[in-house]
Amino acid sequence: MASTTFNASSSLPATLKGLDCNTYKPTLGNLRFIASPNKKPIAVPSSSSPAPKRRVLPLARATSDVPVKTGLSDAECEAAVAAGNVPEAPPVPPTPLAPAGTPVVPSLPLSRRPRRNRRSPALRAAFQETTISPANFVYPLFIHEGEEDTPIGAMPGCYRLGWRHGLLEEVAKARDVGVNSIVLFPKVPDALKTPTGDEAYNENGLVPRTIRLLKDKFPGLVIYTDVALDPYSSDGHDGIVREDGVIMNDETVHQLCKQAVAQARAGADVVSPSDMMDGRVGAIRDALDDAGFQHVLIMSYTAKYASSFYGPFREALDSNPRFGDKKTYQMNPANYREAMVEVHEDESEGADILLVKPGLPYLDIIRQIRDNSALPIAAYQVSGEYSMIKAGGMLKMIDEEKVMMESLLCLRRAGADIILTYFALQAARCLCGKKR
Repeated sequence: MASTTFNASSSLPATLKGLDCNTYKPTLGNLRFIASPNKKPIAVPSSSSPAPKRRVLPLARATSDVPVKTGLSDAECEAAVAAGNVPEAPPVPPTPLAPAGTPVVPSLPLSRRPRRNRRSPALRAAFQETTISPANFVYPLFIHEGEEDTPIGAMPGCYRLGWRHGLLEEVAKARDVGVNSIVLFPKVPDALKTPTGDEAYNENGLVPRTIRLLKDKFPGLVIYTDVALDPYSSDGHDGIVREDGVIMNDETVHQLCKQAVAQARAGADVVSPSDMMDGRVGAIRDALDDAGFQHVLIMSYTAKYASSFYGPFREALDSNPRFGDKKTYQMNPANYREAMVEVHEDESEGADILLVKPGLPYLDIIRQIRDNSALPIAAYQVSGEYSMIKAGGMLKMIDEEKVMMESLLCLRRAGADIILTYFALQAARCLCGKKR
């Protein structure tokens, strides 16, 4: 055990006896006594005497290099410092040396140096403007009628999940790391596909059955659904196709309303029209309200672009258009102002959430909508974005985990409140410090 910090001579009062003052030994003539809070006299330098020269005493240390407490009261510690017995502290660190050859220049006359706020991990964390957590993720999950989980070749790590087994396991894993929102995408048997997509509103179809099962097993789970005809259409389009190839708007909206009500009746929390038909948000809102589902939210695919980033998704659902493309209803990637036309329509028709798809290539659209709408904004980090990051990671061209997290943070920074991402489980595990 190390010795105590200081000691007084035997002629001092009992409160100071036993203290080691080898370096500084005041005499009684230089001291006066005052009453401490515990009524014991304390020796302090006399005001009539010249102040003694300050000495620095070694700081008692234990083997762990942590200072040992002396057992002195606050008043005794203050009196010792006032008497010049200053406890030892680590020395001022030396100024780091620059490498040889560094030019000697005068300091720039800068009143503001932004790097000061970035100089340590603690400061960077304190001033971080954008945060991300598992609560910001919505996990897209592919389901099918089979019992086995089928890997999706173009999307490493993703599967068509058996709705009764693999899906439940995946949802449990996601909830374990804080992801409590999912969106369902069904792979519908070809035999059930028709030109008018009637299977979309079959209340005993794959999606309604799955919703009922999930709500039974996980009552607190937030379930988003996709409202569109392409998984159910023999033509692979989001709407009913006329014989001349025109996508019929109002007739499609009629089908979508029935689909949304069937999903809400099964227990869906949020229905998400992704079809891009005109007027469908208002029509679906009316249909839901008339059926008694005023509490069900609508997340509108407000700015869904005719993008080439959707390829892996269409493989996952086997929903490629049988002919043509989707450019007559999905937006032109070259257009910026047009997004605000869709925003104004969806807001006026009763949308609760506005979604931009794809995500990362359209950060400007996310920011534009964020700056012009008070509604929550969703971004969809689509299959092409996911697959590119996965491929780059597998080829060791990039650090997959760091790029994944940076891409998600960028979507949040641009203004997205929630992100639909196939990385939801992996990213949440990263945020929670768990292994993949």
